[in-house]
Amino acid sequence: MSDREKLAKVQAEYEAFITEFESAVVATVGADGKPHASYAPFVMDEGKNIYIYISELAAHAQNLLVNPQASVLLVEDETKTQQIFARRRLNYECTATLIDRETPQWEEMLDRFQERFGQTIDLLRGLTDFRLFQLTPTEGRFVIGFGAAYGIEGENFDRLIPVGGK
Repeated sequence: MSDREKLAKVQAEYEAFITEFESAVVATVGADGKPHASYAPFVMDEGKNIYIYISELAAHAQNLLVNPQASVLLVEDETKTQQIFARRRLNYECTATLIDRETPQWEEMLDRFQERFGQTIDLLRGLTDFRLFQLTPTEGRFVIGFGAAYGIEGENFDRLIPVGGK
């Protein structure tokens, strides 16, 4: 298999990998400098922006309001991996933006949440403590095994570059 064919195969794996998840691990840092890891259900747009709809009472929401930096991790289920030390994973370093309620973007994203997660969103839409954050990737890395890591770039975070120039 040529390098081009191998990269095309990994590219397809990357695009499919994203669709395997309904929630992501989200790491944030609070005003006190303490890190916090949590998770949140998400929807993603065509530009790989990740949207999370979370209560402002949650630590990760409070952290994003004071420090709009986050790391998002999608990681292969332990029961599906062949090698626990080399689980497939995708990580995005992101900048968070709070999306105002009553805006077309808020409505569109909540409709996407509704399509993906069903009636629960009807209830959550009415809860005034819930906030919609857009997590915009600034860097990314897709790892598929030992020595098989790819940086992610491109306008829509859609192009993989082998780490180490391979």
